[in-house]
Amino acid sequence: MSNQPAVIGPDGVLRPYIGGQALIEGVMMRSPHAFAAVVRRRDGSLLAREEPMKDVRQGRFSWPIVRGVVALVEALKLGSRALRFSADVYEKDLEAAEQAEKAAKPAKPGLLSVLSLPIIALATNEPEVVGPTARDDDPKRRMTTWLSIAFALGLFVALPQIFADRVSWLFGLGLDVRSSGFQLLTGAAKITIIVGYMLLIRRIPEIYRVFQYHGAEHKSIHAYESGLPLEVANARARTTLHPRCGTTFIVMVALVSILVFTVLGRFLPQLGLGKLGDNVLFFAMKLPFLPFIAAITFELQRFLARFATKGPLRVLLWPGFLVQKITTIEPDDAQLEVALAALAVTIERERAPEGGATGERSFADFGKLVASPAVSG
Repeated sequence: MSNQPAVIGPDGVLRPYIGGQALIEGVMMRSPHAFAAVVRRRDGSLLAREEPMKDVRQGRFSWPIVRGVVALVEALKLGSRALRFSADVYEKDLEAAEQAEKAAKPAKPGLLSVLSLPIIALATNEPEVVGPTARDDDPKRRMTTWLSIAFALGLFVALPQIFADRVSWLFGLGLDVRSSGFQLLTGAAKITIIVGYMLLIRRIPEIYRVFQYHGAEHKSIHAYESGLPLEVANARARTTLHPRCGTTFIVMVALVSILVFTVLGRFLPQLGLGKLGDNVLFFAMKLPFLPFIAAITFELQRFLARFATKGPLRVLLWPGFLVQKITTIEPDDAQLEVALAALAVTIERERAPEGGATGERSFADFGKLVASPAVSG
């Protein structure tokens, strides 16, 4: 039995919770007991990678706060694995096109794109439904993962703190690293960096399309949660904004960190290390608390997604919605088909999670997929 809450649509029907993530030319959907990633090939066909899953948040791992850490780690692992699947298919298609056309070798993704993959996985993910993920024994991929983590810590933790310190010095504010004023400056810098970073990577053509698939994912899930048939017309009419989005999660982490680090700053010892030493020490103190902040944010987002979609509490979702306007872009119908296809395969898997082995299926087009007896039945 999954500990995930069922979704109640306007028709009053309980439906299994389904979350998703945008991929490179594709979309991943996952339910409590199933996972499916569907990508669009260059020839227009759809390739579905699917497998049954088991919710790992059982027993003590389902406790509040603990489940947030488990959800974040597992969602990032699953999301990164799905992104790698879509990237592998994309690169194979490019290589095949190169050989067929004898054209110049396609440009490889830039360093910023590669280092951004885990961040994109989190920004386009819904850290709610998780399952055990396979171990990655590829040394190059592990190295890329660790470099990406270091990149994210430098960009979203170290840089905002350096900014706050330099602003305090430039304007003669004399703010101590332990003060609430310093943390407010750090938080403002963090939000600014997040927004600026998303605007920057949005300009990368491949990431722009990922953000379009992010919009398609949200629209499709809205259609599903409203009890509508999984058709392009129904999904097209939905909004690209969703309260459970990973982008909202990132923004909320930045806001929650202001409060947590303001409290933490009071416990920073006076060791006479000077401003540089205090900043380095405080940065080191922050790192162990990041999973705790993520866990608190997970519980807060979980609460708001249930009770703040209507009424005055909805204002608490606005900061995340505003940034989602950067990370979700209006998709075309072909992209909506991919998202709906991933949703259809996931629903089929959820109905019989133990039925069928892990594997891949190819469909000539969206119509063939939804007409497949395994999916439509």
